[in-house]
Amino acid sequence: MKAEKEGAFEDLSGAGEPLPMEDYSHIPEDLRLAHKILKNADCLPPELETRKEIRQTEELLAGMSDTAEKYQTMKKLNFLIMKLNTIRNTSIDLEMPQLYLGKLTDRLGKPAKKGRDHI
Repeated sequence: MKAEKEGAFEDLSGAGEPLPMEDYSHIPEDLRLAHKILKNADCLPPELETRKEIRQTEELLAGMSDTAEKYQTMKKLNFLIMKLNTIRNTSIDLEMPQLYLGKLTDRLGKPAKKGRDHI
């Protein structure tokens, strides 16, 4: 009340404008409230959290120069992709492909060993 009388709320951004409405039509009606609560709490569903971690790991991998470190990060990335594919529980045709050692060795200019074309 005191702040209102002192005019603390008069110069706020968006004053007098309608609140932005979010489109929840793609979410089943019985899950909308839970989705909104989790979103406001900055919590992501497991699939989105894993996708976010995959993107971060890919960015980290792109900036690496040490071969041993790249190999370890590639193993982590493949694990995350496998985890995502398990979470999604969809057709194998829709799964995200894992990255393979052959691609890594092509980038590094070394031939891949026969029989070891994946991590």
